[in-house]
Formats: sequence, C-alpha cells, structure tokens
Amino acid sequence: MLNTKELDDIKKLQLICEQEEKIQLKLNWEMLKSRNEKEKTDFLYYEDDQLIGFLGVYGFGNKVEVCGMIHPNHRRKGIFSKLFSKAINEIKNQNVSQILLNSPTRSFSGKEWLKTLPCQFSFSEHQMKWTETNLGEEEHIMIRPTTPDDIETEIQLDVQCFGFSEEEAKVYNQRIKKENAQDFFIIEEKQQKVGKIRIQHIKKEAWIYGFAILPEYQGQGIGRRAIKKILRQEHQNGFDIFLEVESKNANALKLYESCGFKAYDSQDYYEYK
Repeated sequence: MLNTKELDDIKKLQLICEQEEKIQLKLNWEMLKSRNEKEKTDFLYYEDDQLIGFLGVYGFGNKVEVCGMIHPNHRRKGIFSKLFSKAINEIKNQNVSQILLNSPTRSFSGKEWLKTLPCQFSFSEHQMKWTETNLGEEEHIMIRPTTPDDIETEIQLDVQCFGFSEEEAKVYNQRIKKENAQDFFIIEEKQQKVGKIRIQHIKKEAWIYGFAILPEYQGQGIGRRAIKKILRQEHQNGFDIFLEVESKNANALKLYESCGFKAYDSQDYYEYK
C-alpha cells in the first residue's frame, strides 16, 4: 500500500513527465489510492529522496496492465527496465493470462522502450469527452443503484460482455466495490436486469466505466437510452463527462460519438510475450 508521501511523489513525477512530452499518463489513481497491502503492485525508484521512476501493475480479471514513467533527466540508464523486471517476477506468481503494456500514443520515449521488449501491438483505446449535444426527448429507462442481490448479474455481465471467467469476475467485482468515489448501477428493461454501468467522480469530472448490456438485449436501443440518461444527469449536476473505449469496438464507438463524445487522446496497448 502506498503512503501519502509516495502518492504525492508519484503525482509530481507524473506532471513532470506529462509536461515533457505533452501526454497524459494513465495511472489509474483510484486504484493507486486503494491498493491491497498484501499484494506487490507498485515499484518505486528513489535517488536522494527524489522519486525518479515508478511502475504500477493493475489487475483486471485475467489480465494485468502495466504503466509507468521515468524522470526525463534519468532516462536511458536502465532504471525502468529494472522496475519492469521486478514487476514481471511478481506477475509470474499470479494467475494471469495476459500482460498488457500501456503507453500514451504520443509518447516517443515509451514507444522506444517498448521496442526493446518481446511484445506486439494489441489495440488502442480512445479517451473521450462529452460535448454538450441535443439528446432529443428523454425516453424511459430504469437505472438504479446496485444492491447485494445484483452481484450475480454483475458477474454474468463481465463474463458475457468482457470475457472474464466467473471466478475472475467475482474477484474483480469484490475489489472495485472497495474503491472510493464510485457509484454502481443496474439497468432494467421491463423489470428485467439487462445491464450495468458505474460512474466515478473525480473533482468536477464524471468517468463512465463498465457499461454493458447482456447480448440478448443488445440492438434494442437500451444502451443508447441508458447513456443519454446518465449524460443528462451528470451534466445537470455540473460534471464534465468522460469515458474510454477500445478503437476496435466499432459499435460502442459509434454509439458514443452519436451521443456527443469526441476523442481527445489515446493510449496504446502492447501484449507482452
């Protein structure tokens, strides 16, 4: 578990690295703030009490994502490779089927480091922000807070929509329910549980995550009505609204764009062999 000083040092280093390359690093701050103290997921390198390097490992079901950074004045010294080696040794002890290495699309230093590894490009992820758009007349859709009785539905949505195994989905849901500043919702159609969505609030930003509709209910406009209702609600409450979507998920991308979302940045993911 990271202490307050370490979190502050990571934030300072993040700002330095982002300003250097005009990028946005994806460090999953809510996960950093709520780490399991029994797991080794964060690797830090200090020199003279200054944080020089950081690498974080983030678990999502049967896969882990790895992201990190090195101070611009201390690159090409092998520091990040040492942190990565330590991380891989820890990951090998976990039940992980896929390791994804994350780099901002515009990060030259990140792409150069990835060239040294046995990895291949997997996909890009768009980071999108909603621009105020005419959403048309409001249509009825039931979106309610989750209860403990909904956990099996949430697990099945992760299994059927995101490729988790049931055990992976169970562990994943147990973990994210412990994170702060998140609201979990079930989407209902004709009194049937058909989907889910969760909202994370960070200052004046609302981030949409985990949006899924069961396959047998897709193509009926349920997802569009649900997204529009969330947009109206969060906009009315004064939040800027964001989400992330894989570029290869054409249907979701088309839906979000039609509702007023526009891509402003992207992250690239490489599968480590």
